[in-house]
Amino acid sequence: MSTVSPPHDNATGAVRAGAAKETLEDYTLRFAPRSYRRWGTGTVAVSALGGIAYLADFAIGANIGISYGTSSALAGIALFAVVIFATGLPLAYYAARYNLDLDLITRGSGFGYYGSVVTNVIFASFTFIFFALEGSIMAQGLNLGLHIPNWLGYALSTVVIFPLVMYGMSLLSKLQLWTTPLWLLLMVAPFGYLVISHPESVGDFFAYRGESGTSGFSTSSMFLAAGVCLSLIAQIAEQIDYLRFMPPRTPDNARRWWTAVLLAGPGWVIFGALKQVVGLFLAVYILANVADGAGVANQPVHQFLEIYRDFLPAPVAMTLAVILVVISQVKINVTNAYSGSLAWTNSWTRVTRNYPGRLVFLGVNLAIALVLMEANMFDFLNTILGFYANCGMSWVVVVASDIAINKYLLKISPMQPEFRRGMLYAVNPVGFGSMIISAGVSILVFFGGLGEGIKPYSPLVAIVLALVLPPVLALATRGRYYLRRTDDGIDAPMYDEYGNPSGEVMECHVCHEQIERPDLTACRTHDAVVCSLCLSQDKVADHVLPAQV
Repeated sequence: MSTVSPPHDNATGAVRAGAAKETLEDYTLRFAPRSYRRWGTGTVAVSALGGIAYLADFAIGANIGISYGTSSALAGIALFAVVIFATGLPLAYYAARYNLDLDLITRGSGFGYYGSVVTNVIFASFTFIFFALEGSIMAQGLNLGLHIPNWLGYALSTVVIFPLVMYGMSLLSKLQLWTTPLWLLLMVAPFGYLVISHPESVGDFFAYRGESGTSGFSTSSMFLAAGVCLSLIAQIAEQIDYLRFMPPRTPDNARRWWTAVLLAGPGWVIFGALKQVVGLFLAVYILANVADGAGVANQPVHQFLEIYRDFLPAPVAMTLAVILVVISQVKINVTNAYSGSLAWTNSWTRVTRNYPGRLVFLGVNLAIALVLMEANMFDFLNTILGFYANCGMSWVVVVASDIAINKYLLKISPMQPEFRRGMLYAVNPVGFGSMIISAGVSILVFFGGLGEGIKPYSPLVAIVLALVLPPVLALATRGRYYLRRTDDGIDAPMYDEYGNPSGEVMECHVCHEQIERPDLTACRTHDAVVCSLCLSQDKVADHVLPAQV
């Protein structure tokens, strides 16, 4: 290889070095190295589960129950939980095992280096939709407890998040650990009180038929309810933003490692489904026992306030309800803002080959969320979540299908994930094509384009197509579009004796940072190595290895 630097190398090297230093706090866009992963399995798991403290589950459970009745809503929640767990397991395992976020996993699981940009946009949309939903709930609490106008509450719930997300995983892990015990107490206590002191509410809950008043269970209603719940399928990407910092799996920690991955990965849905059931339960109780309850039964702050009032003085009840709302919304919205900023930054850097800094897109994500809040998204919650679910399911199920079927069963897709520029084709039709077809057809079904009879089953259409198409397209293309190269030009091994990514350190000759082996490739024009972030910013492909013949 040539050792002569191109004329522009010094100038761009300084820019890339600055970008590299900025990303060393949270490893935006790149592999999370051993030297940074200093947390234990329990700490990572609790931090990840802290991100599901959101109260939107209570609103979702209440909305689908009020619309479709208890029986259909519970069946929809159960279907949602099964799908989320099954699809989330392979994704969570790959993230924890290979220390990559979901975008990096998606690249090598059928989408290609640029093909996964569209999934980043889908995920970024998830983060600002749910940031807006959670911020709206927080504003409702501030309005109820402190009489702050909603428009100002929306702004406050947005601005307060920015400084908390600036410092990445280091601060977020502390925040989640410190706030979780109080959050659990405030959330569980009122529900436990209600069941014990008003046992008749359990019978009323199971007998509730929803707004339509129709009796019994309805298959179409179940799928409509599941479709709303499945809008949360992209939550696994936020769990993975924490799980990528898991320590290496060894014989000594294997049991703890697997427990943490299962609970904090696909296991998040167990807690999410329980919250949806509780949200529906509280809504039914309020509808039956609170004057004008129909107007507030689907609003979590009012749900908890009414129960607190049953056994606490009014000022204390109000205070606790507001504290619960604020803690819950801060816990989840720091995760929404953090993950969203990563997704936007990742897409922008790959498309433009310029890294503007994660904080720029943190601001962008918060601004979009604020606009949604000011538009009062509660008025069209079921519609926006039902529509989004088709896109989210198509993405996540396609990646899960590629890992479980194409990698492990058919062995067409490379077993170890690949994410580095030059090693992958720009677009792989296996995953990219499967997602576009799955999302397109299911959205058409969702809006009634294929008839009203099939309209409720758009989630099923999305899941089936996303599950079946990847192996079909992989076989049709014989897997030739997965890897552009199989040799990254570095002789040192990629993995240690236990199959964990190697901790061997080398210097990137562009940014001059010490980078671990899995994040490097050989340089095309230098007898040296270059890191994945510098590769992503290489505008003229001086450092990108050529295709392997």
